[in-house]
Amino acid sequence: MTQQLFDEKSVFRGRTGPAEPKIGSEEFISIATRFGFDEATLERFRDALRDARLPDGGPNLARYMCPNPPHPAGEDYEALAREFFGVRYAQGVSSGTGSVHAALVGLGAGPGTEVICPATGFLATSVAAVLAGATPVFCDVDESMQIDPTKIEPLITDRTVAVLPTHHFGVVADMDAVVSVARRHNLMVLEDCAQSPGGSFRGQLVGTIGDVGAFSVSCYKIIGGGEGGLLITDDKALFERAQQLIECGGFWRPDRFAAPRYEGELFVGSNYRMSELEAAVDVVQLRKLPAIVSRYRDNFHRVATRLQPRRGIVPQKLNDPDGIVGYQLRFFPESYELGARIADDLREARIPFLHRGRDAAPDWHVYRDMYPLASHWDGRNAPGACPVAEDLFDRTVVIEIDQWWSPGDAKAAAEVIDRVLARHCEADAEAPGWLRA
Repeated sequence: MTQQLFDEKSVFRGRTGPAEPKIGSEEFISIATRFGFDEATLERFRDALRDARLPDGGPNLARYMCPNPPHPAGEDYEALAREFFGVRYAQGVSSGTGSVHAALVGLGAGPGTEVICPATGFLATSVAAVLAGATPVFCDVDESMQIDPTKIEPLITDRTVAVLPTHHFGVVADMDAVVSVARRHNLMVLEDCAQSPGGSFRGQLVGTIGDVGAFSVSCYKIIGGGEGGLLITDDKALFERAQQLIECGGFWRPDRFAAPRYEGELFVGSNYRMSELEAAVDVVQLRKLPAIVSRYRDNFHRVATRLQPRRGIVPQKLNDPDGIVGYQLRFFPESYELGARIADDLREARIPFLHRGRDAAPDWHVYRDMYPLASHWDGRNAPGACPVAEDLFDRTVVIEIDQWWSPGDAKAAAEVIDRVLARHCEADAEAPGWLRA
């Protein structure tokens, strides 16, 4: 018989000295400081925390290592997204770019494939295609500033795997037409909803119309606190491939280190995990989305319905006027010179607006200026290939809509805008209307 080395009295009984939590009250105060609370408020926080007790070791701010309780904020965020969008699967991501990249990998984009992207919108969309190993092919836009469905088909080759309509500037793409073209050619549809979360097309929320939806939930968008994203879909196989790209460490799997359950489940992925700090903020932000969209949309309509149709300006086509988010009202003056004169008067009238005009500086929201992608340009992507996008992007006048305008504020803004336009353009009942679809 083997001699027993240790009896109950001689075994190691663990730590007896005190330990400080890895993450404690000082980190909490650092976060509160980042929120911008004044020093008096911060001091009250410190007083309240002096006698507070934290779990052994303190909190863990990584989603997959979160103790229970508290319940992981990442799980709460994803559960809310599934409920809000009515989808089977949702995954929090560290950025909108990461969500598009993961979605593209999930649907099968990779080396030797092509993805059709709109010629306007931030370059992150087409950069994600390159990150997936695919070639982005730019498609021109129409007067909605969204991808022109009539120009998709000529760009399709035997290497095309997906069409990537991007819902830009609070407006939505013509999804019936986009999906129709894609289905005829057996292509996947990925909706980039970064700039229009909460928008809808004919009653269906954007992100749920195609095969997969990707969102940016960040400080640059209408919801989000820092850097975050979201991926939603009803396709289980697509979702699991996206998860492997998002979380190559395997935490998402039922048995983390097990052999592949099916061919193609496991491959070299990345780390786009959303932190618990971001998820804790964004679950609150997502709850706010319906009210935010309602305020923007109401004020957009309060302004647009008070503007006269006028010669010399064409309002942006809306595809679905009832489904827009509506944080910007856009129109196209017939010339750069007219746009400059209108811009001068809007500035004097103190109406918040944007206007680029002729010879504007480069901007990575139009394909022509996306210099990081220059090595991926070919004859289809070279400047001049999408003339409508280039023309409208520079000629557009943009009125910024404030969600916090009262009905009276919106009425007053509309009256000032219409007075500015009346100085330069005659009213014409036959001209395109401000809520044209």
